[in-house]
Amino acid sequence: MKMRKHVSMLIATVLVATVALAGCGGGREAATDSAESTPVAESSTEDTKTPEADTQEAAVGFEEGATIGVSLPWLGTQNWKEAEEMFKTQLEAEGFNVIVQAADNKVPQQQQQIESMIQNGAKVIVVGPVDGSQLGAVLEEAEAAGIVVIGYDRLLENTTGVDGVVQFGSIRTGELQGQALLDGLAAQKGEGPYNIELFGGGPADPNAPNFFKGAMSVLQPKIDDGTLVVVSGQTDFTQCATLDWDNAKAQSRMDSLLSGFYSDKEIDGVLSPNDGIARAIITASEQAGQSIPVVSGLDAENESVEWIWAGKQYSTVAKPTDVLVGKTVEIIKTLQAGGRMPETDVTVNNGKKDVDIYELAPVVVTKENAKEAFANDPDRLALLK
Repeated sequence: MKMRKHVSMLIATVLVATVALAGCGGGREAATDSAESTPVAESSTEDTKTPEADTQEAAVGFEEGATIGVSLPWLGTQNWKEAEEMFKTQLEAEGFNVIVQAADNKVPQQQQQIESMIQNGAKVIVVGPVDGSQLGAVLEEAEAAGIVVIGYDRLLENTTGVDGVVQFGSIRTGELQGQALLDGLAAQKGEGPYNIELFGGGPADPNAPNFFKGAMSVLQPKIDDGTLVVVSGQTDFTQCATLDWDNAKAQSRMDSLLSGFYSDKEIDGVLSPNDGIARAIITASEQAGQSIPVVSGLDAENESVEWIWAGKQYSTVAKPTDVLVGKTVEIIKTLQAGGRMPETDVTVNNGKKDVDIYELAPVVVTKENAKEAFANDPDRLALLK
């Protein structure tokens, strides 16, 4: 993380000149992902009025019953289905006119949906991107219209049209996944060395490489000292990524790994980036006649929670959707009342600007702590039977 610092007098002079010539033009303040992933540019904490502040002040404060748009990438996993319902329920309860749409993992469809939200007079648009780098033009159209854009769960890249990103720390999530794999191997597979394989998420999702990066910060030292052996040799994210987070693609790759490298070996563990892929990995292992490996996960999906309780999947990382949605709705209510985007000391450069991240803490869940982890989640707690 990096704290904001004073910019040079030269930059301040340029900004003052810009205000004088352009009459309060420019981009808005924003927020993104973990500062571990990208160096953060320095920014001013002086009470000097900047183009960013002018535009943001014009954008916030709007009438009750205003339109709020929510653009989600798809509804193919439990967390996105939960987000769809929770956004609709919570925003309607606050009196907003709500448009919630999902793009079926198609970038052009999401671009069109955001365009429609702009045309329908949305005051705020929440965007969980299909591909965080492919929405720049339409988000900058929203910016020009004075609409506040809040990234949800994923970073919005290469655009000035973003005011903040609410998400769980993606580097930290990966660290938890990597450590859970090590802990599970020690608990369930005896002494090492351990034969493992690595899976990553969808390369279009800006969180996926960060999950992998965080996990490898934990696993790479153990690979280097021989405790972990990646039998296939596939250790780069590009080799391990799962296009579109597709469970079937993950199972096909696992089938190939097992037939190609484990005909005479046992696989002990697998780094999995989410629960759907974890279940695909376990299914492929069972079908190949392997003992179930220690497998990580993410999202605390109901089926995986049941598998963890039954001892089939070792762990997941919980990123409670209600917490993520609740934080986003809280920000929207603040803006509606005339407030500004909250302060945060977590920033990252998205390729076009420095963006603030409203970062929440994920929690690793195993059978040992599942009841404690879900103590305030009656639906998941009911699965632990």
